[in-house]
Amino acid sequence: MSTTKIGFIGAGNMANSLIRGLLARGARADSIWATDVDSDKLQQLAAELGINTAPAAELVAHVEVLVLAVKPQVMRTVCEQLAADVQARRPLVVSIAAGITLSHLQWWLGADIAIVRCMPNTPALVSKGASGLFANANVSQAGRQLAADLMSSVGLAVWLNKESDIDAVTALSGSGPAYFFLFMEAMQAAAVEMGLSAELARALTYQTAAGAAELAQHSQEDTAQLRRNVTSPGGTTERAIAEFEAGALRSLVQRALLAAQLRSTELAAQFGNQ
Repeated sequence: MSTTKIGFIGAGNMANSLIRGLLARGARADSIWATDVDSDKLQQLAAELGINTAPAAELVAHVEVLVLAVKPQVMRTVCEQLAADVQARRPLVVSIAAGITLSHLQWWLGADIAIVRCMPNTPALVSKGASGLFANANVSQAGRQLAADLMSSVGLAVWLNKESDIDAVTALSGSGPAYFFLFMEAMQAAAVEMGLSAELARALTYQTAAGAAELAQHSQEDTAQLRRNVTSPGGTTERAIAEFEAGALRSLVQRALLAAQLRSTELAAQFGNQ
């Protein structure tokens, strides 16, 4: 993607991380365009990274890939304002807005436009993201590769079998970082209660979480076996795990993810009616 011209409508945190990821992978700064309602933020980004800036309509005329990185609440307005320019230029459109379905985007931009819907997550800010992608029928194999290359610049990118899987991805990896942060909060609080300093509790919690994830990713064993490996009969881990099981942790996690999935479908209906 070193010379593919890519434009970002919206230059917030996720767009910022994608731009930096692309540059880190060899994309040329002069092939990247961005626009944002916050002109100061946009100019600062351009000065730091050397990318191009332009009003949205002018930007569309320059690019082959158009990334829609605005808030879901304003997506319809943005798309309708750009529809004529998108029809004229016909770039590959990649949307990273939660709750905005392909049918919404096709209605606002045109049914014949090649569109990829994507659900990234915030660890993309440190190039450790996880993104689920789904393309409409207008996207060519080359377009699918471009979208995958874009999102893999900040982490893992996987194609989904059906668009409704986006709701499950939203519940799992999209919202997932917050679940781990909550668990880490609880671990730190418990460690402080046991007498450790807040600084030490934080450092040990972060390293334990990072180490466990790294071990799971590189192990040939599944997470259940990795858990058993740590859980010696009659030991401290077994006692702690017994408390989690007695508190129905598994059931609680399942209910939480199902609630998030349901909310994702509700938001899609809400945004589509705006």
